[in-house]
Amino acid sequence: MYYIGIDLGTSAVKLLLMSGNGHIENIVSKDYPLYFPHPGWSEQNPEDWWTAVLAGLKELTEGFPADKVAGISFGGQMHGLVVLDGEDQVIRPAILWNDGRTAKQTDYLNQVIGKEKLSEYTANIAFAGFTAPKLLWMKEEEPENFSKIAKIMLPKDYIAYRLSGVHCTDYSDASGMLLLDVKNRKWSDEMIQICGIRREMLPDLYESYEAVGAILPEVAEQLGFSGQVKIVAGAGDNAAAAVGTGTVGDGKCNISLGTSGTIFISSKKFGVDEHNGLHSFDHADGHYHLMGCMLSAASCNKWWMDEIIGTDQYQEEQKEIRELGENHVFFLPYLMGERSPHNNPDARGLFIGMSMDTTRADMTQAVLEGVAFAIRDSFEIAKSLGIRIERTKICGGGAKSPLWKKIIANVLGLKVDVIETEEGPSYGGAILAAVACGEYGSVEEAAEKLIKVVDTIEPDAGLVRKYDERYEKFVKIYPAVRELYQELK
Repeated sequence: MYYIGIDLGTSAVKLLLMSGNGHIENIVSKDYPLYFPHPGWSEQNPEDWWTAVLAGLKELTEGFPADKVAGISFGGQMHGLVVLDGEDQVIRPAILWNDGRTAKQTDYLNQVIGKEKLSEYTANIAFAGFTAPKLLWMKEEEPENFSKIAKIMLPKDYIAYRLSGVHCTDYSDASGMLLLDVKNRKWSDEMIQICGIRREMLPDLYESYEAVGAILPEVAEQLGFSGQVKIVAGAGDNAAAAVGTGTVGDGKCNISLGTSGTIFISSKKFGVDEHNGLHSFDHADGHYHLMGCMLSAASCNKWWMDEIIGTDQYQEEQKEIRELGENHVFFLPYLMGERSPHNNPDARGLFIGMSMDTTRADMTQAVLEGVAFAIRDSFEIAKSLGIRIERTKICGGGAKSPLWKKIIANVLGLKVDVIETEEGPSYGGAILAAVACGEYGSVEEAAEKLIKVVDTIEPDAGLVRKYDERYEKFVKIYPAVRELYQELK
């Protein structure tokens, strides 16, 4: 049988066809537009997602026996607000995870409701990208649209709805809404009241590996699929990527260098750090995880290469970088504001340390190192909780760079394991579908059998020491300029 993983990303949807033994049979990607109606805002049209998914499913299964598809599951961009009216029609464009319009509402939640209360209700504090502040923004700025809301959804769950007719979400993705009681795996009554919504507006909750229903007959007919195809809840993109890299169970770590960047630590025990610098979320394996998330990671390098240097020769540019740990240029990678650990939507990118002998390669190196240093910010919080991590998996577009992986290994002082299949959320989604269909007994069993490490980048003790010194300087830059960001808006 075949299993499909759908990774609903920010710039494109990636669809992956996997056989029961974990072999990837086909991969298809479909782009869709991203809109910035105001500086710092970020929106998409859910209908564009659906059009791309349908076209992608047809192309993905072309040449394969489509009636052998047993299950479809998901990984998806988190936190986005999709709102439907009583006729299940989309009310307004989806407000995405990297949208920064909710500074006022985020401050209200953190300062008036209070971080302690939020942490008690949800295990997290408010960040501008989370869903609850977006609801408050709609309530204040678009009251007519707010009054029409019948269902509140997340991006991937809208696709699950279009495939199954079921309003659903999973615990991992719901964890990032600031509406879920993460510890007890249920919607928070307190947050529902604070946001001025009703319980029936929220979808039913499922484990990531649970089927929510079967494919709708009309969709199955259109695609040539069996009417028995299971639609499986899936997971937020980082939890799905963690499944796809085998970061499940207790004490495992994964770093994702995608549009955003994350450090993801799986745990069988629930935990929250004192200052809520890391997100405490439910995991797709039925347990928990801690996650530090930066809003711009590989997208920083893409911006630098595409918009500033004006080249698509990413690897060629990196060949000019020869001396690691010696660069005097620093880069703050906050092009879309920042989440972990600063929680500042007004933060912006910054180069500092240039001189007349600074080269183009120095600037490129600073971008790569700046992302690594920002990931280390979150890693340091995890270490402060007594969590001992000695190695990490790595995935995402940035993980295709040997140089960047070497920088990550030495900035964090970790062994970096490269896995055979670096397909992230789409592969994790396919694995979740296989578990739901009984191909594997659990997510952990599937990961153990399917995920293979093919290379390990070992940190160099001398280079680790150099990067420790560089990091001590990096962490002083943000506090020094923090107050300026508000003035520069």
